[in-house]
Amino acid sequence: PPPLPKKQLQRAESLPEPGAAQPCAGDSAPRSTPCAVALQRQQEGGPSSGLARGPKRLLTKSHSLGEPRGWSCPAAGAAGFGMADGELGQLLEGTAGVCGVVLGCQEAALGRLSARLLEQLVGQEEQQQLLEAELAGKSWAALSILQPQPCCETADAWYFPVGFPLGHSQLVLAAKVSWALGDVPWGLQRALGEQGRQEGGAGQAGRGSSLQATQPALQVLLSPEVPYQTLAGFVQGSHSLHSSSPGHYERLVCLLLLQVCLGLEHLRLQDAVQGDLCPENLLLVQCPRPAPSQQGKEVPLGLSLPRLLISSFLTVRGELSGSRERGWAGGFLPADELSLGMLIYQLLHVDISLGTALGSRSSRLPAIPSLSIYSSGLRRLAGLLLRADPCRRLSVQQARSILQVLLWGPRQELFARSKKTLRLLQSWVQAKRALLLLQQEEKAAGGEGSPGLEEWLCCQYFKEVTEHSLYQATQALY
Repeated sequence: PPPLPKKQLQRAESLPEPGAAQPCAGDSAPRSTPCAVALQRQQEGGPSSGLARGPKRLLTKSHSLGEPRGWSCPAAGAAGFGMADGELGQLLEGTAGVCGVVLGCQEAALGRLSARLLEQLVGQEEQQQLLEAELAGKSWAALSILQPQPCCETADAWYFPVGFPLGHSQLVLAAKVSWALGDVPWGLQRALGEQGRQEGGAGQAGRGSSLQATQPALQVLLSPEVPYQTLAGFVQGSHSLHSSSPGHYERLVCLLLLQVCLGLEHLRLQDAVQGDLCPENLLLVQCPRPAPSQQGKEVPLGLSLPRLLISSFLTVRGELSGSRERGWAGGFLPADELSLGMLIYQLLHVDISLGTALGSRSSRLPAIPSLSIYSSGLRRLAGLLLRADPCRRLSVQQARSILQVLLWGPRQELFARSKKTLRLLQSWVQAKRALLLLQQEEKAAGGEGSPGLEEWLCCQYFKEVTEHSLYQATQALY
């Protein structure tokens, strides 16, 4: 997720349902829209030209009809332990009362915690602006190729780690070499030539030799994220982990799919589409290393949750960005929802083709074995995404909500004793928010180090979820 802009994001509020609970006067902090898209800067012209800076756009987020806010008092978000008793008394005498004040404080604290976690994961906005200012006007000579071999290879590009001097240290960036129009720096030309010769010697001269012959037709982009693997490589190397620790692996699958959904939602807000959503075009980036106190408990790379980035996408206008199935270069491009359903099967090591998926009813789709508490939910989600009728197919946003329910609840046993009602779901959300904050405080007090990516995704869920969205997600899932 990129750093959030300093300026508050705009948000449109829709009218609540008749008879629904009304929020207190004032408004809560604007909700941020996360994404999983690598920021890229394109090198324009030859080796002597500067790096272009792309325009920044503020995102907007609106609530759909029938999704009123909670019962908390957002005006209490500025309240703290040191707040003057006179001001606190005015809040307590309001219509929300002490319960509304406490709930408002919890929502605001959750928002602040989420923002701090985001800074730890992707850095501060000021650091990114400093990097952009340093790169502006620099030539390719300012960058050094750190290794002749690519650190990652996707379906249409190679990624090379490059170094850029920043102050007394060296910042490591990724140079994405795509098969498109552009000029290649001499250092990368040598690296590409060496890579092509090695592949040709290994009996794989097809791609290597063609690359060497078409170097002037390559394009180089700079990305602040240095990938270490594609999702395809992760799937290929995780068979043993899936067999030995199915619960841990399938939870990782849910978290990776959630990041895909967040990235697709962000792309649609930017009028962009992912041309080919497949494991080969999804990148994995290591999260920041834990604090020194945690180094002894470092999790192996295969078991830790990486950040997932969508590596290639196109900016489009008009009806193309909103269509379900799109004609592309004379062929058929499946909708994101279909590709997401296919990803579920691929991540769970179950063979499936798009033709098989569209030609089958949900009950006839390939079987997903029940290996953990997540298996049945993922099987249900895949069936809803792979419906042949686009009008009955689940949307990416709905899929994201179901994945969040699979990860953090509510689970089906909540409704074993009590009928599912909006009031029950609202109480569950309020209780879980309080328990989440207490858990994070206890971990911090116990010296367990800083939370990571999974904790940030969890905070985002409980910061934005409503009883109405929960009702719809649990209806679809259970």
